Amino acid sequence: MRTFLVTGAVLGFVALGTRSAHADDISGTYDVKFDAVSTNCEHPLAYPAHSLLKIEVKGGDLHIDIERTPIMVGKPAKTGKVSAASPKPAHTPVEGMDGTFSVAGRITSEGMLSLVMVGEYQTAGKPLCSQSWNLSGLRARDAKPDKPKK
Repeated sequence: MRTFLVTGAVLGFVALGTRSAHADDISGTYDVKFDAVSTNCEHPLAYPAHSLLKIEVKGGDLHIDIERTPIMVGKPAKTGKVSAASPKPAHTPVEGMDGTFSVAGRITSEGMLSLVMVGEYQTAGKPLCSQSWNLSGLRARDAKPDKPKK
């Protein structure tokens, strides 16, 4: 009984601490490099060598947006760990192939991103194939637009 109470207290503490200052620190735009790791797809999706990845914390949810990929949603973590997935299959650039995507990894306090992204594809609701990539990069410098002169 004592173990159950201690475990419950620890889980409650962790649940309360999921929205932290570090979660807000990871918000921003990252310049990432895509390295294909594996695929068993006849027609794999191709990502550009470099692209932008945008992370936002909205209402306690972590949103990860990569061009040509459904938005992935997760919960922000205190430790810099990132984990998110697309809530449902969405269309891909390949005709007739839908996909769900997920990412997991870490972002350091210095803004260095290291994630693994997995795409699982289906056609007409039947599993088709999967692909994975390593994503690495740094937070992009936020260029503040000049104020227009009056």
